[in-house]
Amino acid sequence: MRAWADKAVSATAMMKHRMRDREVMPTPHRPGRLVQLAMTAMAVLLAGVTPAGAADRAEAVDRSALRVCADPAGLPYSNDREEGFENRIAGLLAEKLGVPVRYTWYPNSIGFLRNTLRARRCDLVMGIVAGAELVQNTNPYYRSSYVIVTRTEDGLDIDTIEDPRLRTLRIGITAGTPPASLAARSGLMEHARPYPLYVDTRFDAPGKQMIDDLAADRIDAAILWGPIAGYFARAHGDALKITPLLREPKSARMDYYITMGVRPNETDWKNDINTLIRENQEAIHAILKEYGVPLLDARGNLVP
Repeated sequence: MRAWADKAVSATAMMKHRMRDREVMPTPHRPGRLVQLAMTAMAVLLAGVTPAGAADRAEAVDRSALRVCADPAGLPYSNDREEGFENRIAGLLAEKLGVPVRYTWYPNSIGFLRNTLRARRCDLVMGIVAGAELVQNTNPYYRSSYVIVTRTEDGLDIDTIEDPRLRTLRIGITAGTPPASLAARSGLMEHARPYPLYVDTRFDAPGKQMIDDLAADRIDAAILWGPIAGYFARAHGDALKITPLLREPKSARMDYYITMGVRPNETDWKNDINTLIRENQEAIHAILKEYGVPLLDARGNLVP
């Protein structure tokens, strides 16, 4: 995936967006507790009283502003200077709604959803992989993939991790992601340099470091999530070549749909966001292209 999302997911953990939280919702374990809860619920229904839990099911969206949950140091997605593409897209949606953007900042790490969206401090996560847990996904607003980045001057036309030439190259790769698993199966790890997936983004930017290492000839190829590669490679102009990994076996998924995320019970809010996405899809894609995000169409082909 914002999780989450390298905002790309350790497949589903990425992206970022990004399935950040893995907390298990508390559930009663003792049979006696289940009976007690059932009897209490029945008594409430018979009395015609609204259960206290019903308030939790009501939408808690503050319509006076677009309240966004975001990482304060998570470029290319977001930062507290509002320089990321998710900042730009949030600004676009807020303009269409006729309200300001109001951010709740929290590092893209364990506890992100728990301390932001689920705590009702904000109402929208701007980027999270489709199918992520603990949120209700909107419709996807882009699809991207992992990529391989090489130096243009080297003339490498590698477009798959299974290319045997990679076995002799110094490869930078994001640990714990689908490409890393495929690289291990392909026998590429002898010369590989892993870069961490989970970091405190206030202090570390492994995606940027990987691209800078490639440009400085410290590695020969970089394999990472496309939106991160595209953004940081821009600083090196035409010196770097980005190739989406579109030829990998289906068992090793390399591309993902990215959505926005709202609380599970807030269907009206989700529908409103879906309308904004649909009506502004062209402008959203223009922002993503400006930031170097490799975009795939519905058939998985690269969008020019």
